[in-house]
Amino acid sequence: MTTRRPRSLIARLALAVALGLAGCAEKAKSGGGRRSLGGTPPVLVSTVQRKVVPLVLDAVGAVEPIQTAAIRSQITGNAIKVHFREGQDVQEGDLLFDIDPRPFRNAVSSAEADVQKFRAQLENARLQVARYETLNQSAMVSKEQIHSLQTAERTLAAQLAASESALANGRLQLEYCSIRAPLSGRTGGLGAHAGDLVRAGDANVALVTINRLDPIYVTFGVPQQHLGRLARYRAAGVITVSATPTGAGESTETGELTFLDNAVDPATGTVKLKATFPNPARRLWPGQFVTVRVTLDSPEALVVPAAALQNGQKGQHVFVVTEEKKAEQRPVSIERISEGYAVIVKGLTEGETVVTDGQLRVVSGKAVEIRQPITAAAAGDTGAKGKKKRRAE
Repeated sequence: MTTRRPRSLIARLALAVALGLAGCAEKAKSGGGRRSLGGTPPVLVSTVQRKVVPLVLDAVGAVEPIQTAAIRSQITGNAIKVHFREGQDVQEGDLLFDIDPRPFRNAVSSAEADVQKFRAQLENARLQVARYETLNQSAMVSKEQIHSLQTAERTLAAQLAASESALANGRLQLEYCSIRAPLSGRTGGLGAHAGDLVRAGDANVALVTINRLDPIYVTFGVPQQHLGRLARYRAAGVITVSATPTGAGESTETGELTFLDNAVDPATGTVKLKATFPNPARRLWPGQFVTVRVTLDSPEALVVPAAALQNGQKGQHVFVVTEEKKAEQRPVSIERISEGYAVIVKGLTEGETVVTDGQLRVVSGKAVEIRQPITAAAAGDTGAKGKKKRRAE
Protein backbone atom coordinates (compact mmCIF):
# COMPACT_ATOMS: atom_id res chain seq x y z
CA MET A 1 0.00 0.00 0.00
CA THR A 2 2.78 2.41 0.88
CA THR A 3 4.53 1.91 -2.46
CA ARG A 4 1.43 2.31 -4.72
CA ARG A 5 0.25 5.73 -3.50
CA PRO A 6 3.42 7.68 -4.53
CA ARG A 7 3.43 6.04 -7.92
CA SER A 8 -0.23 6.94 -8.43
CA LEU A 9 0.41 10.59 -7.41
CA ILE A 10 3.38 10.86 -9.76
CA ALA A 11 1.29 9.50 -12.63
CA ARG A 12 -1.48 12.03 -11.99
CA LEU A 13 0.99 14.97 -11.93
CA ALA A 14 2.61 13.81 -15.15
CA LEU A 15 -0.78 13.61 -16.84
CA ALA A 16 -1.72 17.16 -15.71
CA VAL A 17 1.55 18.59 -17.01
CA ALA A 18 1.07 16.85 -20.35
CA LEU A 19 -2.46 18.19 -20.70
CA GLY A 20 -1.29 21.72 -19.84
CA LEU A 21 1.47 21.67 -22.42
CA ALA A 22 -0.94 20.38 -25.03
CA GLY A 23 -3.36 23.22 -24.26
CA CYS A 24 -0.61 25.86 -24.57
CA ALA A 25 0.50 24.42 -27.88
CA GLU A 26 -3.07 24.49 -29.14
CA LYS A 27 -3.50 28.17 -28.13
CA ALA A 28 -0.26 29.08 -29.83
CA LYS A 29 -1.43 27.41 -33.03
CA SER A 30 -4.80 29.11 -32.97
CA GLY A 31 -3.28 32.55 -32.21
CA GLY A 32 -5.17 32.93 -28.91
CA GLY A 33 -2.02 33.46 -26.80
CA ARG A 34 -0.17 36.77 -26.17
CA ARG A 35 2.62 37.93 -28.45
CA SER A 36 6.07 36.92 -27.24
CA LEU A 37 8.37 39.74 -26.09
CA GLY A 38 10.93 38.47 -28.53
CA GLY A 39 8.67 39.04 -31.57
CA THR A 40 8.71 41.86 -34.13
CA PRO A 41 8.20 45.15 -32.25
CA PRO A 42 5.31 47.38 -33.42
CA VAL A 43 6.29 51.02 -34.12
CA LEU A 44 4.82 54.28 -35.36
CA VAL A 45 6.73 56.11 -38.09
CA SER A 46 6.94 59.44 -39.87
CA THR A 47 8.62 60.73 -43.01
CA VAL A 48 11.58 63.12 -43.17
CA GLN A 49 10.27 66.20 -44.97
CA ARG A 50 11.04 69.80 -45.82
CA LYS A 51 8.95 72.36 -44.01
CA VAL A 52 8.99 76.08 -43.21
CA VAL A 53 10.08 76.28 -39.58
CA PRO A 54 10.15 79.85 -38.21
CA LEU A 55 13.19 80.87 -36.20
CA VAL A 56 11.58 82.38 -33.11
CA LEU A 57 12.42 83.70 -29.65
CA ASP A 58 9.80 83.45 -26.91
CA ALA A 59 9.54 85.84 -23.96
CA VAL A 60 7.11 87.43 -21.52
CA GLY A 61 6.52 91.15 -21.97
CA ALA A 62 4.53 94.03 -20.52
CA VAL A 63 2.39 96.54 -22.40
CA GLU A 64 3.37 100.21 -22.05
CA PRO A 65 1.82 103.37 -23.50
CA ILE A 66 3.86 104.79 -26.31
CA GLN A 67 3.34 108.24 -24.79
CA THR A 68 2.03 109.36 -21.41
CA ALA A 69 1.47 112.73 -19.75
CA ALA A 70 0.70 113.54 -16.13
CA ILE A 71 -1.28 116.79 -16.24
CA ARG A 72 -0.42 119.32 -13.50
CA SER A 73 -1.37 122.94 -13.01
CA GLN A 74 1.22 125.64 -13.73
CA ILE A 75 -0.64 128.18 -11.62
CA THR A 76 -2.31 128.20 -8.21
CA GLY A 77 -6.04 128.72 -8.19
CA ASN A 78 -9.49 127.19 -7.84
CA ALA A 79 -10.65 124.67 -10.43
CA ILE A 80 -14.06 125.84 -11.60
CA LYS A 81 -14.92 123.27 -14.30
CA VAL A 82 -13.87 119.83 -15.59
CA HIS A 83 -14.62 119.29 -19.29
CA PHE A 84 -14.25 115.49 -19.57
CA ARG A 85 -15.20 112.23 -17.87
CA GLU A 86 -12.79 109.76 -16.32
CA GLY A 87 -11.69 107.16 -18.87
CA GLN A 88 -12.72 109.32 -21.84
CA ASP A 89 -10.73 109.55 -25.07
CA VAL A 90 -9.49 113.09 -25.74
CA GLN A 91 -7.71 114.73 -28.64
CA GLU A 92 -4.64 116.93 -28.53
CA GLY A 93 -5.74 120.49 -27.69
CA ASP A 94 -9.04 119.55 -26.05
CA LEU A 95 -9.97 121.65 -23.00
CA LEU A 96 -9.65 119.63 -19.79
CA PHE A 97 -9.86 122.06 -16.81
CA ASP A 98 -10.80 125.68 -16.17
CA ILE A 99 -9.10 127.53 -13.30
CA ASP A 100 -10.62 130.77 -11.98
CA PRO A 101 -9.10 133.41 -14.34
CA ARG A 102 -10.20 136.60 -12.51
CA PRO A 103 -6.99 137.25 -10.51
CA PHE A 104 -4.92 136.76 -13.65
CA ARG A 105 -7.11 139.06 -15.74
CA ASN A 106 -6.61 141.75 -13.11
CA ALA A 107 -2.85 141.20 -13.26
CA VAL A 108 -2.93 141.54 -17.06
CA SER A 109 -4.93 144.79 -16.82
CA SER A 110 -2.42 146.22 -14.33
CA ALA A 111 0.50 145.24 -16.56
CA GLU A 112 -1.18 146.82 -19.61
CA ALA A 113 -1.58 150.09 -17.65
CA ASP A 114 2.10 150.05 -16.70
CA VAL A 115 3.07 149.55 -20.32
CA GLN A 116 0.97 152.50 -21.45
CA LYS A 117 2.44 154.72 -18.69
CA PHE A 118 6.04 153.90 -19.54
CA ARG A 119 5.41 154.30 -23.26
CA ALA A 120 4.05 157.80 -22.67
CA GLN A 121 6.99 158.73 -20.40
CA LEU A 122 9.48 157.31 -22.88
CA GLU A 123 7.90 159.23 -25.75
CA ASN A 124 8.18 162.47 -23.74
CA ALA A 125 11.78 161.72 -22.80
CA ARG A 126 12.72 161.20 -26.43
CA LEU A 127 11.17 164.56 -27.38
CA GLN A 128 13.17 166.24 -24.61
CA VAL A 129 16.40 164.66 -25.81
CA ALA A 130 15.71 165.74 -29.40
CA ARG A 131 14.94 169.35 -28.33
CA TYR A 132 18.03 169.66 -26.17
CA GLU A 133 20.24 168.18 -28.86
CA THR A 134 19.09 171.01 -31.16
CA LEU A 135 19.87 173.58 -28.46
CA ASN A 136 23.22 171.91 -27.87
CA GLN A 137 24.21 172.66 -31.46
CA SER A 138 23.68 176.38 -30.68
CA ALA A 139 25.69 176.02 -27.41
CA MET A 140 22.65 177.02 -25.41
CA VAL A 141 22.69 173.99 -23.03
CA SER A 142 25.50 172.13 -21.37
CA LYS A 143 26.63 168.61 -22.21
CA GLU A 144 25.73 167.51 -18.67
CA GLN A 145 22.08 168.36 -19.27
CA ILE A 146 22.05 166.38 -22.52
CA HIS A 147 23.67 163.41 -20.81
CA SER A 148 21.10 163.52 -17.97
CA LEU A 149 18.19 163.53 -20.43
CA GLN A 150 19.66 160.65 -22.42
CA THR A 151 20.08 158.62 -19.20
CA ALA A 152 16.46 159.25 -18.26
CA GLU A 153 15.41 158.10 -21.76
CA ARG A 154 17.36 154.83 -21.48
CA THR A 155 15.92 154.22 -17.98
CA LEU A 156 12.36 154.63 -19.24
CA ALA A 157 13.11 152.33 -22.20
CA ALA A 158 14.28 149.64 -19.78
CA GLN A 159 11.22 150.14 -17.57
CA LEU A 160 8.98 149.84 -20.63
CA ALA A 161 10.70 146.58 -21.63
CA ALA A 162 10.22 145.22 -18.10
CA SER A 163 6.54 146.18 -18.06
CA GLU A 164 6.01 144.56 -21.48
CA SER A 165 7.65 141.38 -20.17
CA ALA A 166 5.36 141.47 -17.12
CA LEU A 167 2.40 141.89 -19.45
CA ALA A 168 3.47 138.91 -21.56
CA ASN A 169 3.93 136.79 -18.42
CA GLY A 170 0.49 137.85 -17.14
CA ARG A 171 -1.11 136.85 -20.42
CA LEU A 172 0.70 133.50 -20.25
CA GLN A 173 -0.58 132.95 -16.70
CA LEU A 174 -4.06 133.74 -17.97
CA GLU A 175 -3.65 131.09 -20.70
CA TYR A 176 -2.66 128.58 -18.01
CA CYS A 177 -6.15 128.98 -16.54
CA SER A 178 -7.35 126.78 -19.44
CA ILE A 179 -5.58 123.41 -19.18
CA ARG A 180 -5.60 121.54 -22.50
CA ALA A 181 -4.60 118.01 -23.53
CA PRO A 182 -0.96 117.90 -24.73
CA LEU A 183 -1.57 114.64 -26.63
CA SER A 184 -4.35 112.41 -27.91
CA GLY A 185 -5.17 109.47 -25.68
CA ARG A 186 -7.29 108.07 -22.90
CA THR A 187 -7.73 109.80 -19.56
CA GLY A 188 -7.36 108.09 -16.21
CA GLY A 189 -8.82 108.90 -12.81
CA LEU A 190 -9.36 112.49 -11.73
CA GLY A 191 -6.94 113.99 -9.22
CA ALA A 192 -8.95 117.20 -8.79
CA HIS A 193 -12.59 118.18 -9.11
CA ALA A 194 -14.48 121.43 -9.59
CA GLY A 195 -14.02 123.59 -6.50
CA ASP A 196 -10.65 122.12 -5.50
CA LEU A 197 -7.66 124.38 -4.96
CA VAL A 198 -4.86 123.31 -7.27
CA ARG A 199 -1.29 124.43 -6.68
CA ALA A 200 1.46 125.13 -9.15
CA GLY A 201 4.33 122.66 -9.05
CA ASP A 202 2.51 120.06 -6.94
CA ALA A 203 4.44 116.93 -7.91
CA ASN A 204 2.51 114.60 -5.59
CA VAL A 205 -0.86 114.57 -7.33
CA ALA A 206 -1.58 114.89 -11.04
CA LEU A 207 -4.89 116.39 -12.13
CA VAL A 208 -5.22 113.51 -14.60
CA THR A 209 -2.94 111.17 -16.56
CA ILE A 210 -3.35 110.67 -20.30
CA ASN A 211 -2.00 107.54 -22.03
CA ARG A 212 -1.68 107.22 -25.77
CA LEU A 213 -2.94 103.73 -26.63
CA ASP A 214 -2.64 103.58 -30.42
CA PRO A 215 0.01 102.67 -31.31
CA ILE A 216 1.35 101.02 -28.17
CA TYR A 217 4.59 99.45 -26.90
CA VAL A 218 5.31 95.93 -25.65
CA THR A 219 8.53 95.81 -23.64
CA PHE A 220 10.35 92.51 -23.02
CA GLY A 221 13.80 91.04 -22.53
CA VAL A 222 15.74 88.19 -24.15
CA PRO A 223 18.95 86.46 -23.01
CA GLN A 224 22.15 88.16 -24.07
CA GLN A 225 23.29 85.20 -26.21
CA HIS A 226 20.65 86.20 -28.78
CA LEU A 227 21.95 89.77 -29.08
CA GLY A 228 24.19 89.16 -32.10
CA ARG A 229 21.47 87.29 -33.96
CA LEU A 230 18.92 90.02 -33.22
CA ALA A 231 21.23 92.76 -34.44
CA ARG A 232 22.02 90.82 -37.62
CA TYR A 233 18.40 90.14 -38.56
CA ARG A 234 17.34 93.69 -37.63
CA ALA A 235 19.96 95.11 -39.97
CA ALA A 236 18.60 92.88 -42.74
CA GLY A 237 14.98 94.04 -42.45
CA VAL A 238 11.86 94.30 -40.31
CA ILE A 239 11.55 91.79 -37.45
CA THR A 240 7.96 90.68 -36.80
CA VAL A 241 6.78 90.37 -33.19
CA SER A 242 3.52 88.82 -32.00
CA ALA A 243 1.93 89.38 -28.60
CA THR A 244 -0.82 87.30 -27.01
CA PRO A 245 -2.49 88.56 -23.82
CA THR A 246 -2.95 86.05 -21.02
CA GLY A 247 -6.42 84.59 -20.71
CA ALA A 248 -8.68 82.29 -22.66
CA GLY A 249 -9.86 83.41 -26.07
CA GLU A 250 -7.43 86.30 -26.43
CA SER A 251 -6.34 87.08 -29.99
CA THR A 252 -2.73 87.50 -31.08
CA GLU A 253 -1.60 90.97 -32.14
CA THR A 254 1.20 91.57 -34.66
CA GLY A 255 3.76 94.37 -34.57
CA GLU A 256 7.41 95.00 -35.33
CA LEU A 257 10.59 95.38 -33.31
CA THR A 258 11.46 99.09 -33.00
CA PHE A 259 13.92 99.33 -30.10
CA LEU A 260 17.03 97.40 -29.09
CA ASP A 261 18.69 98.68 -25.93
CA ASN A 262 22.32 99.83 -26.08
CA ALA A 263 23.41 97.79 -23.05
CA VAL A 264 22.87 94.40 -21.42
CA ASP A 265 21.45 94.41 -17.91
CA PRO A 266 24.30 92.93 -15.83
CA ALA A 267 21.91 91.87 -13.06
CA THR A 268 19.79 89.62 -15.29
CA GLY A 269 21.98 89.03 -18.36
CA THR A 270 19.16 90.16 -20.64
CA VAL A 271 18.80 92.90 -23.22
CA LYS A 272 15.70 95.10 -23.30
CA LEU A 273 13.60 95.34 -26.46
CA LYS A 274 10.43 97.15 -27.49
CA ALA A 275 7.95 96.32 -30.22
CA THR A 276 5.37 98.75 -31.59
CA PHE A 277 1.83 97.48 -32.21
CA PRO A 278 -1.11 99.17 -33.93
CA ASN A 279 -3.89 99.07 -31.36
CA PRO A 280 -7.10 100.53 -32.84
CA ALA A 281 -9.30 97.94 -31.10
CA ARG A 282 -7.54 98.50 -27.72
CA ARG A 283 -6.83 94.79 -27.23
CA LEU A 284 -3.50 95.69 -25.63
CA TRP A 285 -3.73 97.66 -22.39
CA PRO A 286 -0.97 99.40 -20.41
CA GLY A 287 0.37 97.24 -17.59
CA GLN A 288 -0.91 94.02 -19.16
CA PHE A 289 1.38 90.96 -19.36
CA VAL A 290 1.61 89.24 -22.74
CA THR A 291 3.35 86.26 -24.29
CA VAL A 292 5.80 87.54 -26.90
CA ARG A 293 7.15 85.69 -29.92
CA VAL A 294 9.89 87.27 -32.06
CA THR A 295 10.09 85.79 -35.57
CA LEU A 296 13.62 86.31 -36.88
CA ASP A 297 13.33 84.24 -40.05
CA SER A 298 11.10 81.64 -41.73
CA PRO A 299 13.50 79.26 -43.55
CA GLU A 300 12.59 75.95 -45.17
CA ALA A 301 14.43 73.11 -43.41
CA LEU A 302 14.65 69.33 -43.20
CA VAL A 303 12.57 68.21 -40.20
CA VAL A 304 11.38 65.16 -38.29
CA PRO A 305 9.01 64.97 -35.32
CA ALA A 306 10.88 65.69 -32.11
CA ALA A 307 9.58 62.37 -30.74
CA ALA A 308 11.91 60.54 -33.15
CA LEU A 309 15.02 61.80 -31.35
CA GLN A 310 16.79 59.44 -28.96
CA ASN A 311 19.75 60.14 -26.67
CA GLY A 312 22.59 57.67 -26.51
CA GLN A 313 26.17 57.45 -25.30
CA LYS A 314 27.40 58.87 -28.61
CA GLY A 315 24.82 61.63 -28.80
CA GLN A 316 21.45 61.95 -30.45
CA HIS A 317 20.20 59.44 -32.98
CA VAL A 318 17.05 58.19 -34.70
CA PHE A 319 15.92 54.81 -35.98
CA VAL A 320 15.46 54.76 -39.76
CA VAL A 321 13.20 52.07 -41.27
CA THR A 322 14.77 50.64 -44.42
CA GLU A 323 12.94 49.24 -47.45
CA GLU A 324 13.34 45.76 -45.93
CA LYS A 325 11.34 46.96 -42.88
CA LYS A 326 14.44 46.80 -40.71
CA ALA A 327 15.58 49.41 -38.20
CA GLU A 328 18.86 51.27 -38.69
CA GLN A 329 20.29 53.45 -35.94
CA ARG A 330 21.44 56.74 -37.47
CA PRO A 331 23.32 59.53 -35.60
CA VAL A 332 21.95 63.01 -36.37
CA SER A 333 22.84 66.65 -35.77
CA ILE A 334 20.01 69.06 -35.01
CA GLU A 335 19.92 72.85 -35.12
CA ARG A 336 16.89 73.46 -32.93
CA ILE A 337 13.45 72.18 -31.95
CA SER A 338 10.44 74.29 -32.87
CA GLU A 339 6.72 73.54 -32.55
CA GLY A 340 7.29 69.79 -32.08
CA TYR A 341 9.74 69.41 -34.97
CA ALA A 342 13.51 68.92 -34.89
CA VAL A 343 15.46 70.74 -37.60
CA ILE A 344 18.01 68.30 -39.01
CA VAL A 345 21.43 69.55 -40.05
CA LYS A 346 23.11 66.22 -40.77
CA GLY A 347 22.28 62.50 -40.82
CA LEU A 348 19.02 62.21 -42.77
CA THR A 349 17.71 62.81 -46.26
CA GLU A 350 14.26 63.85 -47.43
CA GLY A 351 11.77 60.99 -47.80
CA GLU A 352 13.34 58.58 -45.32
CA THR A 353 11.13 56.91 -42.71
CA VAL A 354 11.95 57.29 -39.01
CA VAL A 355 10.48 55.66 -35.91
CA THR A 356 8.52 58.09 -33.72
CA ASP A 357 7.10 55.66 -31.12
CA GLY A 358 8.06 52.24 -29.80
CA GLN A 359 11.84 52.76 -29.84
CA LEU A 360 12.35 50.90 -26.54
CA ARG A 361 12.01 47.47 -28.20
CA VAL A 362 13.70 48.43 -31.48
CA VAL A 363 17.11 46.84 -32.17
CA SER A 364 19.31 48.15 -34.98
CA GLY A 365 19.39 45.67 -37.86
CA LYS A 366 16.23 43.85 -36.75
CA ALA A 367 12.81 43.92 -38.39
CA VAL A 368 9.99 46.13 -37.14
CA GLU A 369 6.23 46.11 -37.67
CA ILE A 370 4.80 49.45 -38.81
CA ARG A 371 1.46 50.22 -37.17
CA GLN A 372 -1.01 52.96 -38.02
CA PRO A 373 -1.77 55.43 -35.22
CA ILE A 374 -5.15 54.94 -33.55
CA THR A 375 -7.32 58.00 -34.07
CA ALA A 376 -10.17 59.06 -31.81
CA ALA A 377 -12.73 58.06 -34.45
CA ALA A 378 -11.18 54.64 -34.87
CA ALA A 379 -11.08 54.11 -31.11
CA GLY A 380 -14.78 55.02 -30.92
CA ASP A 381 -15.68 52.56 -33.70
CA THR A 382 -13.69 49.80 -31.99
CA GLY A 383 -15.44 50.45 -28.68
CA ALA A 384 -18.87 50.40 -30.35
CA LYS A 385 -18.14 47.12 -32.12
CA GLY A 386 -16.97 45.58 -28.86
CA LYS A 387 -20.17 46.62 -27.12
CA LYS A 388 -22.33 45.14 -29.91
CA LYS A 389 -20.36 41.90 -29.77
CA ARG A 390 -20.82 41.61 -26.00
CA ARG A 391 -24.57 42.29 -26.34
CA ALA A 392 -24.86 39.58 -29.01
CA GLU A 393 -23.09 37.12 -26.77
